[in-house]
Amino acid sequence: MAPSTALSPVAFKSSFSPLLFNPTRSKINVEGAFCLPCYNRKKASNRSFRVYSLFGGKKDKDENGEEAPSKAGIFGNMQNLYETVKKAQMVVQVEAVRVQKELAATEIDGYCEGELIKVTLSGNQQPVRVEITEAAMEVGAEKLSELVNDAYKDAHQRSVQAMKERMADLAQSLGMPAGLGDGLK
Repeated sequence: MAPSTALSPVAFKSSFSPLLFNPTRSKINVEGAFCLPCYNRKKASNRSFRVYSLFGGKKDKDENGEEAPSKAGIFGNMQNLYETVKKAQMVVQVEAVRVQKELAATEIDGYCEGELIKVTLSGNQQPVRVEITEAAMEVGAEKLSELVNDAYKDAHQRSVQAMKERMADLAQSLGMPAGLGDGLK
């Protein structure tokens, strides 16, 4: 029979481990793994395959005999990391909703030159009202349009600045690095 290069299931037991040896870990036998057939293979020895947990797993004992987190490296306890990220996400969501409510309740005024027109926006840049003085009504339609536009731009600029300040305060209170809110520009 000619040698085949196809994969076939072969039961084996091995002590190979790409990780460091640690005698406190439990041993398991691995059977039913796939590998290329070996023609001069002797019967599989009864050695064990050592498994090391990279993602938490068995807890080690500290010097007092109490359970300590596994020393499996940076990925030692993925479950706790996942829970921490979920809690942080919930805190950010709650705080963001609170800031959005505060901004919606805030009114910011913008004026044209001479303060002939006052435009009021919410902290979320939603128009609230426009107040036009009698003196502004006498300047003509084209000039009045420019004054309203200038007042709106001023109110919008102030509203955006207020939102940036609130978001920077939120980021700082959550322990995020300074300058993170610069992306809102």
